[in-house]
Amino acid sequence: MTEFVIIGGGVYGAGVAWWLAEQGAEVRLLEAKQIGNGASAGPGRRGTRANGRDWRELPLVKRAHEMWPSLHERLGVEQFFERLGHMLLIERPRDLQMAEAMCLLQNQHGTETHLLSQGEVREREPEVCDDVIAALFCPLDGVSDHTAVTDAFAAAARRAGAVISENTPVESIETEGGRASAVITAGGERIEVGKSLFVLSNAGVQGLLAERIALPIWSRAFQVMLTEPLEHMPIRHLIGHMSRTLAIKEEAGNRVMISGGYPGKWDPVTETGTAIESSIDANLADAVAVYASLKEARVEAADADHLESVAVDDIPVIDIVPGTDNAIYAAAWSGHGWAIAPSITQMLADWGRDGKRPELLAPFSARRFSA
Repeated sequence: MTEFVIIGGGVYGAGVAWWLAEQGAEVRLLEAKQIGNGASAGPGRRGTRANGRDWRELPLVKRAHEMWPSLHERLGVEQFFERLGHMLLIERPRDLQMAEAMCLLQNQHGTETHLLSQGEVREREPEVCDDVIAALFCPLDGVSDHTAVTDAFAAAARRAGAVISENTPVESIETEGGRASAVITAGGERIEVGKSLFVLSNAGVQGLLAERIALPIWSRAFQVMLTEPLEHMPIRHLIGHMSRTLAIKEEAGNRVMISGGYPGKWDPVTETGTAIESSIDANLADAVAVYASLKEARVEAADADHLESVAVDDIPVIDIVPGTDNAIYAAAWSGHGWAIAPSITQMLADWGRDGKRPELLAPFSARRFSA
């Protein structure tokens, strides 16, 4: 019997394993492929932003902002976080009132935010196009290397005593007496759950729990592009956009990452994704419209090989598996679960250990979908 069993070896599974193991708990993590293989993988770095978030996530990202700068020290690795500041660009006058409201809301939740004028935007981003009339700016936002973070969580968990089994898919979960009692792997191993079970396999959660949950969520492969090295780097901050499907950030080797939510094509048989030419063209066109100096940029790589789960209201679902009192699941990070990972993984570990749902996670219950 294992005290805590975790299904899924992305940043959430690895993070929860570490928070528990470092406190002396007995932990077994089961990953169907390799650590960081799914949505936690892919090229480049991920944005750690509060800017433009749903209000229910703002307290979580505020806590994460406090954790990111020193997290590498606790995990015993090199720095993987860089604080750049996030700028949410505005081109349409009709978006200004919404931006003012967002600025007020974010500041009320303790996230420092400024509504910059056109001139102030140009002082910070000299090469942005003249159509940008304002921007929301969060100076505490930044980027982190998702592969380094996930690997660091897993390595630190192992050092603390957690057992991590890769290439070990789970086929079913047994329940008895109102609790998750064991998981059965594809190889036939039966692992008894002593205290709590965590189902954190992201896009695989709905399928694994299909007999117990039916959520308004689905899966998508989001496209990420990297340019070839540029002679001149026009980007100074982490960039988003109020009305375009666009996110831009500087990457290693004087490259630029362009993303924001354009879809790729997912093959459920091979479990691989491919970028779509029309999505590549549209995403690049949006980037060029905002930064004309990217007109000569050439796409070096386009990746859509990592499946993400998405909720109908664009925030995650975090709850107890119906019919149990000791199985917690989390899914539908909706493309922006990365920044809040440090705070949520800690709270999930506390929840599993103490049996009490953290107050900040209550808004993400599946009950919000019920009549």
